[in-house]
Amino acid sequence: MSFFKKLRDKMFRSSDQIGEGLEALVSDAPAQAGAAAPPPESAKPGLLGRLFSAPGAEEPRRELDDAMLESLEDVLIQADMGVETALRVSANIAEGRYGKKISASELRQALAAEVARIMTPVARPLPLYPTKPQVVLVVGVNGSGKTTTIGKLASQFKAAGKSVVIAAGDTFRAAAVEQLQVWGTRAGVPVLTAPEGSDPASLAFDAFTKARAEGADLLMIDTAGRLQNRADLMEELAKIVRVLRKVDPTAPHNTLLVLDATTGQNAVAQVEIFRKIADVSGLVMTKLDGTAKGGVLVALADKFGLPIHAIGVGEQIDDLAPFDPDDFARALVGLDS
Repeated sequence: MSFFKKLRDKMFRSSDQIGEGLEALVSDAPAQAGAAAPPPESAKPGLLGRLFSAPGAEEPRRELDDAMLESLEDVLIQADMGVETALRVSANIAEGRYGKKISASELRQALAAEVARIMTPVARPLPLYPTKPQVVLVVGVNGSGKTTTIGKLASQFKAAGKSVVIAAGDTFRAAAVEQLQVWGTRAGVPVLTAPEGSDPASLAFDAFTKARAEGADLLMIDTAGRLQNRADLMEELAKIVRVLRKVDPTAPHNTLLVLDATTGQNAVAQVEIFRKIADVSGLVMTKLDGTAKGGVLVALADKFGLPIHAIGVGEQIDDLAPFDPDDFARALVGLDS
């Protein structure tokens, strides 16, 4: 199964929220003066009726006016695109189409094109450098999918012929350490740990020293994500960076922020917080299979412009893939291909 099909099937298996919203706002056009009355509710075709309508049957069309634009903005806001981005996207779609009649499929295509336009500049794979080891610091709130993302990335890099070391830097959560060890065993990647409650910076230093001595290509460091006390977390991450730079003044070479798509607009606030706490260089969005509101990723791209390296739609190793803006845009609006 292609990752696009998996994304399309999993991302919106519960609800094609944007697609259904676009269908509704076209079919719910206000009656025009002198126009025939709409059919009774029982006569309106449902989803199956639309799917199995006669080939060549003309789609309903509606004039793209202020009322329709306002409804489009509402659909996008409900899909977690955020007010500013929803307004900008709607205005761009209206350009050249305002006052003209448009069908739901044409609206889907226009929206997909606009989303892809926003996302294309930020769709960049995790850059690989000749530096050995390349240090990848992974940050994010607890429960965002940090640990699983590290395991999947490590496994994929190992499969690509890279030597990888993982440091279990969230020393306060035994479950996070155990989960990394499971992934490490699965991928054949060493996982360096320290006793529960140990200083994460000390572990990071030891892991960096060991990875460098062994000539590893990548060192991936998990970190805590306790936002309840931001001052403590900020100091903890700052200390990790300080000790890494004692070994290599350019480290960490990447700081990945892992975000949970099901948190919706909270993801925007998390980016703002972690950009202050850590020098975030790129994003990974997980759990897109758990929400029909993937529009938050569009809001993040529009607001911050940070590279989006990968997205996840499940727990399996191949459920994390490089971010493809065209595939994402088509899946978001419910296009099949």
